[in-house]
Amino acid sequence: MDLRHLRYFVAVAEERHFGRAAERLHMAQPPLSQQIRQLEAELGVELLHRTTRRVDLTEAGRAYLERARAVLADVDEAAHHARLVAAGSVGHLAIGCVGSATYSVLPALSRQLTEELPGVDFSFRGEMLAPDQVEALRTGAIDVALLRPVAADLSLTVHTLRRDRLVVAVPVDHPLARARRKRLRVVDLAGADLIVHSADRRSVMYDVVLGLLRDAGVEPHIRHEVGETSTLVTLVAGGLGVAVVPEPVTALTLDGVAYLPLAGADARVELAVAHRADRSEPHLERTVGIIRAMF
Repeated sequence: MDLRHLRYFVAVAEERHFGRAAERLHMAQPPLSQQIRQLEAELGVELLHRTTRRVDLTEAGRAYLERARAVLADVDEAAHHARLVAAGSVGHLAIGCVGSATYSVLPALSRQLTEELPGVDFSFRGEMLAPDQVEALRTGAIDVALLRPVAADLSLTVHTLRRDRLVVAVPVDHPLARARRKRLRVVDLAGADLIVHSADRRSVMYDVVLGLLRDAGVEPHIRHEVGETSTLVTLVAGGLGVAVVPEPVTALTLDGVAYLPLAGADARVELAVAHRADRSEPHLERTVGIIRAMF
């Protein structure tokens, strides 16, 4: 028995006529009659009462029709689902976002993905430091990461999306804000109380900021270390110090905070999309393609 027998039987049972069933199946009537008799012989039961004018179902035939329809529906659904999977149109993906991408990219990204891939179940995790994202990629806690690139890692596939300018978040009553400068230099941060991302959590921005200060010969005066970008800007608003952040953080418009551009060709930090190098599912590849196209 194969699926052909089931489809032939369902056609005859629904048409109640071999001739009409043969037309529906685009085949000749004698081979169809032969296939149905083979099916009955294999099952060892009579499925149809045959007369010169019509065909009726036996009790066994009615029971078999119900189950045959269910089997064929499951097979068709399985085929449809397989095609959707192959096209990258269904699945589940968890996406992690570094702090600045949470505010500047995630709103538009979530809308774009759900519009283009409505059959994919997306979940999002914001305010993740890059090292935490890399670990989450390795364990499978997230599938895609929008992050500030860490050291080269052959276990990941990484595509740079853009290079964000760095700005300085300062309290509005801070001398640097009152000076009304259009652009700050790194040396202007000498002696300022700094709020930075946590060194203990191996933040990429911590290394970037300390590197800029070191290259400019400025001794850092770190007053607070935090894990979340939103907390960092909140502390700036509270007058507890200044912070060097990527320009997209300016989307956080808190009262009491001013953002001043930072001068220098090196005053930039990359934003990238990453996933495990051993992952190549169609819905993941389509998602990464949509993210890259947005930039």
